[in-house]
Amino acid sequence: MPNKFQKFNSLTVEYVQRRNKVHEMCRQYSRSPSKGNLKRLKSLFRKVGEGVFIESGFYCDYGDKISLGDRVYMNINCTMLDGGLITIGDDCLIGSGVQILTINHALSPKERLKKANFASDVTIENNVWLGSGVIVLPGVTIKSGTTIGAGSIVTHNCDNNCLYVGNPARKIKQLD
Repeated sequence: MPNKFQKFNSLTVEYVQRRNKVHEMCRQYSRSPSKGNLKRLKSLFRKVGEGVFIESGFYCDYGDKISLGDRVYMNINCTMLDGGLITIGDDCLIGSGVQILTINHALSPKERLKKANFASDVTIENNVWLGSGVIVLPGVTIKSGTTIGAGSIVTHNCDNNCLYVGNPARKIKQLD
């Protein structure tokens, strides 16, 4: 694994118990997206700015590694695998079905049998729009003002104020 990945054992008793608790809170919010359940969900996070709204169907593993800036909007059915830090800046729009992933596994079949995970942080700066179905892979930084087109898979860092689309996501143009 590249140096930016830190070994992460998600099978410890503590991590399994935490995941079970958090998954149940996410299911509860999905069944009943009330203000009270949203408040409980937000209480899991490392940081939550003003005016953050999360639609139902949100799932994460731990919550305490997620930081959300002001006025972040997450549409339905978003997933964050937060073994590493996930930082989302102010005024970001997260489309339906978006996946933000910080976890990876060994490529070697022999190493993979050891069940090791590797975590690498994801950073999404200010005023970023992730279209529906976008997948952001571990270790990626998406710079401010950037739009990622629906269905794209972000495998590498993205520049400021650009449009990226495709699999893997490629820069299409600079935005004003």
